[in-house]
Amino acid sequence: MGAPATTNAAPADDGVRLRPMNAADLRAANALSDTLHWPHRPADWQQVFRHADGFVAERDGEVVGTGLRFLWGPQDATIGLVIVAPAQQGRRIGHRLMSTLLDGLDDRRVRLNATMEGRGLYERLGFVRIGELRQHQGIAQPAPLVALASGWRLRPAGASDAPVLKALDAQACGMPRDALLDELLAEAEATVVLDDGDTVRGFGLLRRFGRGHAIGPVVAPDEEGAKAVIAHLTGTNAGRFTRIDIDLDSGLAEWLEAMGLLRVDAPVVMQRGPAAKPSAPGAPRGYAIVTQALG
Repeated sequence: MGAPATTNAAPADDGVRLRPMNAADLRAANALSDTLHWPHRPADWQQVFRHADGFVAERDGEVVGTGLRFLWGPQDATIGLVIVAPAQQGRRIGHRLMSTLLDGLDDRRVRLNATMEGRGLYERLGFVRIGELRQHQGIAQPAPLVALASGWRLRPAGASDAPVLKALDAQACGMPRDALLDELLAEAEATVVLDDGDTVRGFGLLRRFGRGHAIGPVVAPDEEGAKAVIAHLTGTNAGRFTRIDIDLDSGLAEWLEAMGLLRVDAPVVMQRGPAAKPSAPGAPRGYAIVTQALG
């Protein structure tokens, strides 16, 4: 990723200094996320850092805050893992981190997924609510397979599918994320493709994350296609801890709860910058995100 526009900020009156994050900071960053009971493993931090520009807030040599930004193509960015140590909150550290992360992004559409505690800060920085997520998790139960229309099928992904899966992801989320998708496809424990004859219409991934496994991204042309993909992956992971973060408007919440994946959180999707163009009829849609940090 490109270096942030601001690389070193002088310490404020309270002794807090912002500087670029480096790989040596990841252990401290992981410890910070643990204080908020976020589930990220060291491997999860390492993965997001490979695709990010990051900053830390440091006081007396101790990392007391983090924030990462992800640049997707020339027009889009996402922001995530904005954390301030509980003992250091109230010092405007979160505001300073966000201002630094937003430096140079005025011409981009910037999205993030906000906790209830962070929403007010983001609104003051010009973000507006554009949707909601639902975080579902639990011990996955075997799911009845979803019947598909004649000619449609689910199959394992092959190496030759990677270009079309990356294109489907870009259409669904509105951002080109080829390098991220290459890594996710390489590490996934299962990748299932939904196709109609010789045309790929959707896909979903199951991979290690947090307390167990996560399903996402999931891209499909409609709700039934998404259910077919997710049912296959939850069945693959039956009996193990599984998490999936879905779009509130997906229509999947009650269905997921019936499979033992209960709702535990409801972040707000926020955006600053020009609105995305409406999706064309029949365009692929994102039903589950990668992570709340990555979108």
